[in-house]
Amino acid sequence: MDNLILFINQVINGIQVGSIYALVALGYTMVYGIVKLINFAHGDFIMVGAYVSLFSIPVLVGMGIPAWLCIIIAVAACSLLGVVTEKIAYKPLRGSPSLSVLITAIAVSLFLENLFMIFFSSASKPFPAVFSAETISLGKIQTNMVTILTIVLSVVCMVLLQLFIKKTRMGKAMRAVSEDAGAAMLMGVNSNTTISMTFAIGSGLAAVASVMYCSAYPLANPYMGSMLGLKAFIAAVLGGIGIIPGAMLGGFVIGLVESLTKAYISSHLADAVVFGILIIVLLVKPTGILGKNVGEKV
Repeated sequence: MDNLILFINQVINGIQVGSIYALVALGYTMVYGIVKLINFAHGDFIMVGAYVSLFSIPVLVGMGIPAWLCIIIAVAACSLLGVVTEKIAYKPLRGSPSLSVLITAIAVSLFLENLFMIFFSSASKPFPAVFSAETISLGKIQTNMVTILTIVLSVVCMVLLQLFIKKTRMGKAMRAVSEDAGAAMLMGVNSNTTISMTFAIGSGLAAVASVMYCSAYPLANPYMGSMLGLKAFIAAVLGGIGIIPGAMLGGFVIGLVESLTKAYISSHLADAVVFGILIIVLLVKPTGILGKNVGEKV
């Protein structure tokens, strides 16, 4: 019985971590699905969201405003950062070789990390409590409010994003630009606005992930987004990059694998197993679990 309780607790922990990966992977998927760009600076948007939240929480509390509203400020800041980054770094490279865009994305990532290290040092800063840490017990199974909120929030974001893409005018414009940007422009779609909105939404999701991550692991530092971003990228590839439900599925799978590996094999091997999954997926099914092979006319 104790082994069963341990297993269930590890599954819950895995789903919580997977929910954070899923939120970040949704941002990767949004940008790649519309622009066909892998924004490797996306992980550092998480770091920016964490620092914005960190410094806005005391201000909000001092004004008598609930600390959790820092999510709104973080989303606004990261969305703005995403749009500015796209305008300055990526827009001039449209039509350039993919290697040039990849190098630029890595450069933006390093720029943000080192900029924040200069201003705030490399030391980790404690993150204040944003949500109630109340423990919820179901028999011997224990969890907390942060875990429940993280899981619910990630599912809600995925559903809302899917509805936005499928049902709204801007969502249809995004799908049109994804299929054929030139044809979309001929039909009256403003591709620049559409791409900017894509980056804004993807970066805003990174901000939500940053607050939930720091609520579970209350430390912020300039390099916190690097590994988190890489694992979320693996989750997006596993589920099928460019597919919104695939990002959610991939996040849950990676979170569960990581949690169960730490519990039953070794905490030192957890990262190796996650990256091993990436290698296997690329060898066996590069399109991911929900991805489909698409024929290309020559």
